[in-house]
Amino acid sequence: MEIVCLAILGIITGSISALFGIGGGMIIVPCMLYLHYLLPDLSFSTHDAVGISVMQMIFSSVFGSAINIFKKKNLCLDSAIFLGIGGFIGAAFSGVVLMYIAEKHLALIFLCVSLFTFYKFLFSVKKTPQKVSLTKAKQGGILVVIGSLTGVFAISLGIGGGVMLVPLLMYFLGFDTKKIVPLSLFFIMCAALSGTFSFVRHGVITDSVLYAGLLLGAFSLVGVVIGTRLIDSMNAQTHHRILVIIYLASIIATLNKVLGYYGIIGGGV
Repeated sequence: MEIVCLAILGIITGSISALFGIGGGMIIVPCMLYLHYLLPDLSFSTHDAVGISVMQMIFSSVFGSAINIFKKKNLCLDSAIFLGIGGFIGAAFSGVVLMYIAEKHLALIFLCVSLFTFYKFLFSVKKTPQKVSLTKAKQGGILVVIGSLTGVFAISLGIGGGVMLVPLLMYFLGFDTKKIVPLSLFFIMCAALSGTFSFVRHGVITDSVLYAGLLLGAFSLVGVVIGTRLIDSMNAQTHHRILVIIYLASIIATLNKVLGYYGIIGGGV
């Protein structure tokens, strides 16, 4: 039963990620916090949920980056290497961050990021990035700094970091979204690998977290294939409505946990 539930969640997560371009953390973290109601033997804390989410990112980001490099050939490796180095450096401190942030505070931060992401999705207007002229050395330095800052924050919360990378890369470097999307996936691959190593060193990756993360990650690849095939058959209005529902469900589930953790309502642990 455990394998079936985790496999289904992995497929759903992969499909939603491919269909809507959102990180698996928006789905996995809230689901892991409630999974014990269905499977009592699988009870996960917020720290565990973050570890599982980051492990799943490795599978989907490696798969997606391979497609971008060998099939689509739309990844700028000159920029990707510097951004990846920054992400690897920043995510290396994510295990330390989890050691010093209490579970309830981490859940609250995750909720705030989810609300911000939802707000940006509903009300932000796409803007043309400004033109920025920099030397390769300066651009590389900025990419490392952006990757480092995004890596330590995003991996500590179990999110991909795309919501942070897009505005930073557009504002400071003038990158357009077509260039940012494959860069973001490459960044996630580097940051997720580094973050997982950091989690292992600091005891976040337990046997149960490793089991769930590997299973979710493997089956998420099946979901990615399904999602890429479904996206062409879905109209824009339906696509938008389903994404709104997904965001709201994730936010409501996380909010309920946060209220419980802080003793505002019962059932938070």
